[in-house]
Amino acid sequence: MTNANTTAASAARQTPAALSFEGVSFAYPAPEGASDAAAARPVLDGCDLSVPEGAFCLLVGDTGSGKTTLLRLAKPEIAPAGSLDGRVLACGRDVRELDGRASAETVGYVFQNPDSQIVCDTVWHEMAFGLENLAVPEPQMRRRVAEVSYFFGMEPWFSRPTAELSGGQRQVLALAATLAMRPRVLLLDEPTSMLDPIAEKSFASLLQRVNLELGVTVVVATHAPAPLAPFATMAVEVGEGAVRPVEVSALERRGRLADVAREDDAKPADGPRAADARASVRLRDVWWRYGREEPWVLRGCDLDVSAGEVRAIVGGNASGKSSLLSAVAQISRPQRGRVEVADAACQALLPQSPKALLTAESVEEELMEWSRAVGYARGDVLAAMGELGLAEGLLASHPYDLSGGQQQLVALAKVLLTRPRLLLLDEPTKGLDDAARAAVARAVSRVADSGATVLLVTHDLEFVRVCATSVSMIFDGKVISTEPTPEFFETSWLWGVSR
Repeated sequence: MTNANTTAASAARQTPAALSFEGVSFAYPAPEGASDAAAARPVLDGCDLSVPEGAFCLLVGDTGSGKTTLLRLAKPEIAPAGSLDGRVLACGRDVRELDGRASAETVGYVFQNPDSQIVCDTVWHEMAFGLENLAVPEPQMRRRVAEVSYFFGMEPWFSRPTAELSGGQRQVLALAATLAMRPRVLLLDEPTSMLDPIAEKSFASLLQRVNLELGVTVVVATHAPAPLAPFATMAVEVGEGAVRPVEVSALERRGRLADVAREDDAKPADGPRAADARASVRLRDVWWRYGREEPWVLRGCDLDVSAGEVRAIVGGNASGKSSLLSAVAQISRPQRGRVEVADAACQALLPQSPKALLTAESVEEELMEWSRAVGYARGDVLAAMGELGLAEGLLASHPYDLSGGQQQLVALAKVLLTRPRLLLLDEPTKGLDDAARAAVARAVSRVADSGATVLLVTHDLEFVRVCATSVSMIFDGKVISTEPTPEFFETSWLWGVSR
């Protein structure tokens, strides 16, 4: 779509705006102890943006650039606290004047992590929850839930517990529950960051159907626009407080790991770094499930990881990757089988949700929390932040005031400061831009070069190419193959070197 932005600009002159930002400036409250200059620096500064009705708009930009802030300002219930100048209009109305019902029926919002949005224990109840809060009459409620479920093909898992859904199903559920309220504008924050490559393409196609068949205006903030670019009618880059249009065609390769990861000291995989004969992790005939009557998630799973390896575990959503990592971390105890971890006393886990690690009132307190027990100083904290591209100015910020990508990096820095001999990572590049992903790859390589073992679960296959020494694929609850990284990609039909 080389002329997509020109076409969109022409359409915008004829089509009413579904979403408008008029001279919008926004600054978060100054952290305690911050300088006046830092306090005065806005995240957004005089931004103007008009998204026409029926558009499919992509918002791109670096980690911490303000994409999520821009989206949340259009949804008053989740708008960030801070100083706002200018106006945000949805379908011609100032969003600050919308009551709860009008807001729900005008603007829908899907979070990056569906677990931040899903509050009910069953799929059907989650679908009805928002409608119940809006006091929609029961016959209408049943009709809306049935129609949306039919549209997304959810009938086979309509009655299942939400805790048992795969990541892809949870993301579809969050989208479906939002659309049951029939909003005219749909905002999504990094909606594919927790999906495997196949589920990512499927979800992108669902958004296209929502846009074209239901006539909903779609605005997506993303670090990985390539899968969505074929469906987009316009694109905007957020950065340095401003927004500017970009060509959709220029986004087709965005979200691919920067070459800097290979040019610096994150080396391409060519066999285990300093691996030795000592086993770091060993699983034998491991079976695990949520409950006695539930289906098995891991079924007879075997795994061997040698000390010094960087082993990547790949596979589709709901294949058992995170469950395997939880078993290694001894968070969940298998119902059958044996788990042996040589470095269990010196291991660290980065969970899929970084907020599970973020409990302090500032980034500095967060990163210094384990300093006395582990034995590191403030200088080590600054070095860890610099390694991951986190500005020193963030130290005074509350972790929850950071972007999702910055939270991910802070949580990783906290884990790395423990100097683990076994590092366990669950989706470490989730919600990160190319430069941040490259920084994480370099950090993982340095951990491995120190002789530690790294076991990571990820959907980011380009990250695997750069920093993993070997790859295990899990399917149907079992590890079905383990190969050196180059061999894995050379022989893969889906992820081969030409793709």
